[in-house]
Amino acid sequence: MKVTHLLMGMPITIEVIDSQVQFSEIEDVFEYFKYVDNKFSTYKSTSEISRINRGDVISSGYSKDMDTILNLCEDTKLETDGYFDIVKNDNSLDPSGLVKGWAIKNAAGLLKDKGFNNYYVDAGGDVQIAGLNDKGNPWQVGIRNPFNRYENIKILSLSDIGIATSGTSIRGQHIYNPKRRDAQLDDIVSLTVIGPDVYEADRFATAAFSMQRKGILFLDNLKHFAAYMIDHNGIATFTQNFTDYVSPNV
Repeated sequence: MKVTHLLMGMPITIEVIDSQVQFSEIEDVFEYFKYVDNKFSTYKSTSEISRINRGDVISSGYSKDMDTILNLCEDTKLETDGYFDIVKNDNSLDPSGLVKGWAIKNAAGLLKDKGFNNYYVDAGGDVQIAGLNDKGNPWQVGIRNPFNRYENIKILSLSDIGIATSGTSIRGQHIYNPKRRDAQLDDIVSLTVIGPDVYEADRFATAAFSMQRKGILFLDNLKHFAAYMIDHNGIATFTQNFTDYVSPNV
């Protein structure tokens, strides 16, 4: 069963192969995404993060999930030498570079808790993958050409793993370098990261993109990660183990 909804400003698709799946069980997972959006959206004035940014909520009043996210953001900042930073130029907080991957991972966990083994959760192109597809093979995931969104330049064969892409081809310059906040990030246009789960892939994709060309080197030194970078000239650079994930059938 495959279901898509528009939430958090993007299409979210959940597909479950297991035969016993019920529509209501997938809808339960979409309710979780609604909860995340209502809590962390910087575009909703009623969200907890918006109320924090207005000064309506003090730190002792933060919800458990907000404390979790802010602590994870601080950990990621330290792990990336400051290249992941949720403090904006106006001193407001925007944890969206980490929240999406965290939410996708948790949503996939809800499916696992329901007893499903073969599924994926895709939110805006960042995906948590479990088990096998309906043909009994690893899931096939495409990396889009940032210069032609209708073309896949690589097809990957993935199972029980996460994948996330940061780039400027769709949303423009929405990522910034915390160490040079006014600099245009235009040297690379797309950076796809494969990680142990989509949370890990997403947070490091965001940080590595802000590093620009140095990002691929940062990712190459991480255990259990692979990455594929495309620069503004259309030239690709990838980590040593990336080819392990390229589909042999394409």
